[in-house]
Amino acid sequence: MGPLSGYRIIEVVGIGPGPFAGMMFADMGADVIAVDRPGNGASEMAVDINRRGKRSIELDLKTRDGRETFLKLCETADALFEGYRPGVMEKFGLGPDDMAAVNPKLVYGRMTGWGQTGPLAKTAGHDINYIALSGALHAMGPAGAPPSPPLNLVGDYGGGAMMLAFGLVSAMLEAQKSGKGQTVDVSMVEGASLLMSLFHSMAASHRWAPARGVNLLDGGTHFYGTYETKDGEHVSFGAIEPHFMQIFVERAGLDESWMQNHFNPGEWPRLKQELTILFKTKTSAEWQELLEGTDACFAPAIPFWEAHKHPHNVARGSFVEVDGLVQPGPAPKFSRTKPEIAHGPAKKGADTDTILKELGIS
Repeated sequence: MGPLSGYRIIEVVGIGPGPFAGMMFADMGADVIAVDRPGNGASEMAVDINRRGKRSIELDLKTRDGRETFLKLCETADALFEGYRPGVMEKFGLGPDDMAAVNPKLVYGRMTGWGQTGPLAKTAGHDINYIALSGALHAMGPAGAPPSPPLNLVGDYGGGAMMLAFGLVSAMLEAQKSGKGQTVDVSMVEGASLLMSLFHSMAASHRWAPARGVNLLDGGTHFYGTYETKDGEHVSFGAIEPHFMQIFVERAGLDESWMQNHFNPGEWPRLKQELTILFKTKTSAEWQELLEGTDACFAPAIPFWEAHKHPHNVARGSFVEVDGLVQPGPAPKFSRTKPEIAHGPAKKGADTDTILKELGIS
């Protein structure tokens, strides 16, 4: 009974960010039908959390029967999305114009790295390339070292899947008023660029140096970064505001002179070195005992496979167990239309017969 209950979303199954967006819709209660291609894909995983809560139909879009079934399926949908290179769906006879002919209200989502147009539109790429072109990658990493890829979260998932989900919901809301669907063109380059809005603002305000690892939020300061502890673990520290840093100074038993150079970039390297030494005097557990629950802006840097054990995540029910597997639960939370995971990952083609029957096809 999530907030999207009653909506039907068609997912043309691809890799990574597409299935993640589909999972978000399924978590919110939408009837997400994953259209899987026949055969085994090279990227298929034994366990794919992104397939939870969906139904799956196996269709060969290269055949007439497959295309006709897909068109009939889309007659019943509010939105569909795909992540092929530009022009591929048109070759199947399943592009936006084809879909509009069978369902004028259908929202058509298209997610690629470069976008549907431009000189790079039809070339291959991955997250690291997309965030490189957005300028995000250049800003990440320590001073004097090459840029560090932040997993594939910024381009694929932040700039891609999240923008796709936002775009589709926006277009579906508009379609309720106009009665007309439209195409949503999601570029991971543009999505990652949009995520960099804060840093464009800081640069325009002369608060961002054109170098890596010397700024407020890129590890250049002593009060925003990670530190190793006595037992070889790591903790995060982010006391940007002086009144939060004051709490740390008091708790850690530091001299008040620490506050005099809080926003003095010339002193940041020295203070950072001193904090590096300080944090190694206690274990991670000891720092947690001293700082957690205060406004010192502190948290242990725990592995993602242990995050479900932290008391805060336990208290909020941030993780759930489905089919014996602990995994992140639906987010965000709603007060009335609470999202629930209907079932574990959909097996490829498991719902083909049921969906065909619903469409009146033998």
